Amino acid sequence: MLLQRIKESFPNPSRVLYVSLDNLWFANHSLLDLIDYHVMHGGTHLFLDEVHYHKNWQTLIKNLYDDYPELFLVYSGSSLLKISKDEGDLSRRQVFYNLPGLSFREYLAFEQICEFPMLPLEELHSNHVDLGRKVCSLCGTVQHEFDQYLLKGYYPFYKEPGDGYGERLQQIVTQVLESDYPSIDDALPSTTRKIRKMLMILAENPPQTPNFSKLCVELETDYKQGLKMLYALDRARLLNLLEASGATLKNLSRPAKIYCENTNLMHALAPEADIGTIRECFFFNQLCTKHQIVYPAHGDFEVDGKYLYEIGGHKKSFDQIKDIPNSFLAVDNTEIGHGNRIPLWCFGFLY
Repeated sequence: MLLQRIKESFPNPSRVLYVSLDNLWFANHSLLDLIDYHVMHGGTHLFLDEVHYHKNWQTLIKNLYDDYPELFLVYSGSSLLKISKDEGDLSRRQVFYNLPGLSFREYLAFEQICEFPMLPLEELHSNHVDLGRKVCSLCGTVQHEFDQYLLKGYYPFYKEPGDGYGERLQQIVTQVLESDYPSIDDALPSTTRKIRKMLMILAENPPQTPNFSKLCVELETDYKQGLKMLYALDRARLLNLLEASGATLKNLSRPAKIYCENTNLMHALAPEADIGTIRECFFFNQLCTKHQIVYPAHGDFEVDGKYLYEIGGHKKSFDQIKDIPNSFLAVDNTEIGHGNRIPLWCFGFLY
């Protein structure tokens, strides 16, 4: 994506330098010497990819920002744990972008099936019937495409040849747990085994309110270390943690529900995953990028403090949230909804 940006935006590429810091060339060459050479020869833009491979990378970025004030700098990294580790003050020097996986809307465009602009949540509430008719007229069976997306459509590399998408996701999880996590937490091999076991237990079970003390006993770890591992999985985008409505500083450490970060991960880690959990996982994943979501006293999700949602299959009724203002059903196996009954797939058009 960085190379594509350079090709599309810079008619004179000689002023732009792209560097991937995981390249073996840097084993016996100086990055700073390379950057200095680039600037001295008229370079104006620098794109650093896989920046977390550089030791003390945040200090590096800070120094480049201060020492080369006319240099435009873009950096990226694929390890959220290493990128988020606090080793320098960049808050006043950077604009930070977090790139989520493909939304269902983006997946349909990526598959060249149909293209639609993203919809604000309020507009989706009022115009979901019109959206359903338009998408179905172009898609044929939108439910089939939605099922494919839930299985393998969140990460663009599902397009790579072969049938090993699930195995590649498992390899990414292994990379995060066995390489990234120990490097930021000095974790022992025994701790790495425990965090892997924690992830598998949570992926295979419905997102009921967790008995975290019991989970820690099963993992043979103490409560504090268990929470530390749990929130590391959240920072690594392997889990999504749902807090309870009205949570305070005293109980923020106890999430009300725990989900895999996305449905593709859930299928890769727990092939027999519960369909209800998959539906809730999708809804949470697609809305949490732009909206504040908590676990309410009634229903499945409260969004932005004013909307209430119950998630289910096409036979789902309003019984659990009846008479509650601004309440909606997000129903699976439904192509076109009506009123406050909205097809679940429509919530994939929010980003």
